Amino acid sequence: MPVSTPPTAPTPSSPAAVPTLVVVGHGMVGQRFLEALAERGLTAAAGTARVVVLGEEPRAAYDRVRLTSYFAGRTPQDLSLVEPGFMERHGFELRLGDPAVSVDRAARTVTARSGKTFRYDTLVLATGSAPFVPPVPGKDSTGCFVYRTIEDLLAIEEYAKSARTGAVVGGGLLGLEAAGALKGLGLDTHVVEFAPRLMPVQVDEGGGAALLRTVEEMGLTVHTGVGTQEVLADGDGAVTGMALSDGSELAADLVVFSAGVRPRDGLGRDCGLAVGPRGGIVVDEECRTSDPAVFAIGECALASDGRVYGLVAPGYEMALTAAEVIAGGEAAFTGADLSTKLKLLGVDVASFGDAHGATEGCLDVVYADARSGIYKKLVMAPDGTLLGGVLVGDAEQYGTLRPMTGSVLPVAPEQLVLPAGAGGPVALGPSALPDEAVICSCHNVTKGAIRAHTTLPEVKKCTKAGTGCGSCVKVIGQLLPQSADAGLCGCFAYTRSELYEIVRTLRITSYAELLDSHGREEARGGEGCEVCKPAVGSVIASLAPTVGASGYVLDGEQAALQDTNDHFLANLQRNGSYSIVPRIPGGEITPEKLIVIGEVARDFGLYTKITGGQRIDLFGARVDQLPRIWARLVDAGFESGHAYGKSLRTVKSCVGQTWCRYGVQDSVRMAIDLELRYRGLRAPHKLKSAVSGCARECAEARGKDFGIIATAGGWNLYVGGNGGATPRHADLLAQDLSDAELVRLIDRFLMFYIRTADRLERTSAWLERIDGGLEHVRDVVVHDSLGLCDELERLMADHVRGYRDEWAQTLSDPERLRRFVTFVNAPGAPDPSVRFVPERDQVKPDLDILAGPVLAVRTLEGTAS
Repeated sequence: MPVSTPPTAPTPSSPAAVPTLVVVGHGMVGQRFLEALAERGLTAAAGTARVVVLGEEPRAAYDRVRLTSYFAGRTPQDLSLVEPGFMERHGFELRLGDPAVSVDRAARTVTARSGKTFRYDTLVLATGSAPFVPPVPGKDSTGCFVYRTIEDLLAIEEYAKSARTGAVVGGGLLGLEAAGALKGLGLDTHVVEFAPRLMPVQVDEGGGAALLRTVEEMGLTVHTGVGTQEVLADGDGAVTGMALSDGSELAADLVVFSAGVRPRDGLGRDCGLAVGPRGGIVVDEECRTSDPAVFAIGECALASDGRVYGLVAPGYEMALTAAEVIAGGEAAFTGADLSTKLKLLGVDVASFGDAHGATEGCLDVVYADARSGIYKKLVMAPDGTLLGGVLVGDAEQYGTLRPMTGSVLPVAPEQLVLPAGAGGPVALGPSALPDEAVICSCHNVTKGAIRAHTTLPEVKKCTKAGTGCGSCVKVIGQLLPQSADAGLCGCFAYTRSELYEIVRTLRITSYAELLDSHGREEARGGEGCEVCKPAVGSVIASLAPTVGASGYVLDGEQAALQDTNDHFLANLQRNGSYSIVPRIPGGEITPEKLIVIGEVARDFGLYTKITGGQRIDLFGARVDQLPRIWARLVDAGFESGHAYGKSLRTVKSCVGQTWCRYGVQDSVRMAIDLELRYRGLRAPHKLKSAVSGCARECAEARGKDFGIIATAGGWNLYVGGNGGATPRHADLLAQDLSDAELVRLIDRFLMFYIRTADRLERTSAWLERIDGGLEHVRDVVVHDSLGLCDELERLMADHVRGYRDEWAQTLSDPERLRRFVTFVNAPGAPDPSVRFVPERDQVKPDLDILAGPVLAVRTLEGTAS
């Protein structure tokens, strides 16, 4: 029957009326095609069609977009796109590991590798693409891989166990993901890209420069503008390195080819279908090939606009088009949006519209901050129409800007790229978008279609918006009616405090385990978000000794969950250098230790500053200098001051009764005891404390998260204080406490705060937010109204017992030390952009090189000057 005629429902007397559809390929696009058939009632279960699917891989369709998440703990089952029972429910005949090997168009049959032949009324080719491996000598050596399937990843993972250095050929989307995977497997990793910049298709020169700097800071070595001439191998045929086009050689034990893909059009070519001169099965706007009974969709097809689309979103649109036409409807695929947003190696990268500014007469509005790895460019028409853009390092506004492409922006474009304090940023909410604006480009879902629903799960189920790359989920959430959902984020319906209880009770030791077992249904198996990852990382770190997790924050999965400063156990400063803050408990220090600090500062040329927390900060260290500096400090008896973490910072003190004629208690001893007890304690936010030896309050204890003031009868404990932009005096929790009583109440208070506070919530805000306020907290921690105190004390005892200095742990492990380099290929080379100038007998950052380019703001036609 004609493929465009709707199949008739079978009757007992006309079984031949049921047509047979054969689908060759069961990847992401093939699975979306099956879903589209099911949505249109074209299934065996509905009695309208027999559908046979021939898949090459041994497993059903899975999410290739998130392929690299396998190395973050996702299992192949987690990546599956086929919901349990889907095939059986609709009667689809799925044959895995049995790909089609030939097509006889005259007989309308497909022969599978098993030898079985299937007759078809309609044939749909969804064979996808194959990795391009450059035809260089040695490409088939042992240790050479491609990065395309789960089986590829399993092979790479196994081979990497005996390798030390890996090289990725190709610096595009998948190449950088592959590089991140090799780095995560513990290999020194190189990226070789023939183009002059990374991701040459998606980003321009400025975006590539920002991405390059950030990627190199993560420990990868990048070679751009060079190609691979030969893969070198030893006598046994195993990879030993690569010869590059510039004459240099690169040592490597493992090579991954990720230099693009080519359409898998062999089946179509062999059976005589029209094929493009550069590959791809030629299709019309209905995705029909030169044979009316054969369709081609996805990466194997050369679309009617002359393009082979290598992204999943166009493939999905082609699948929907073909399904609609086969079901007897009308549909056309005339091209697709190539906008892209993803996180590569932790860096947000996005491009949309005319990202390279190819439109005649267009203007660029650019902001670049190489130090922070941020690059933003908007391409504008002279009349103010947004044509496209590139965002690297900060793609927060991608979800709003992309749908506005082709329309005049409601604000000046420079306001959308400049940072706060320099004329921006302006928050363009989704309310500014028209109803016809496409919010989800993966599934072509408009704002109007999303607003017809009330919850994110409903939107995902009914429209599939948000189920592709996930970059639109935040905008979708803003478009939906705001409910009373108190969940931490779109990944968890639980609050931070509820997640704390789940982790503690079930002894969960990883973020992936928590997300998969207690995340929202639609978030399970995903990557999580930038809200919940550091929050859960903090929870697991604070409970590590209790639940059996590693207490070292840069071990395994925990490293990817940490906030920026934790990555190098130091605070990043504005010029790209780092500060060193050794712990000085209670502000007490010996002359010998003072001399060590002075010598270290002198020898490494560091700026020194005594802080308000009674410590000495050393500024201006390069990342590669951090281990050498800390080795000397640790040898002298110093520990990490945790200035970089959401944890206890300092416990200040006055000199107390030992020296002061007004002092009534030994405040220095108490401050030292408390700081050593609570050092390294991870919390929702930073913690500060102080101990004053008398009511004169020289240590400013009432401006701290927990402050202690001496009395003639013991100690008064104050909680919930805060300085900074929103100062708050601490409230009296208990008075005239003995040493043991004081420590016991602080233990309980801190663990109750860690247990019940929201993410990034200081004790001052927590005390004002929590039901019952101070009185409730007093009832819990002083009077044990909830019966929790024994447990709170046990949790603190676990922390005290399990504490280890992070820098001492780092220095004792060569593998952990490998992350502290500026350039992997030149570990001893200083970062040339980290420069200083003299000031007041010390150094300060060279502000001239920090200023960056001067942004020329050009007035667009039709706007006020």
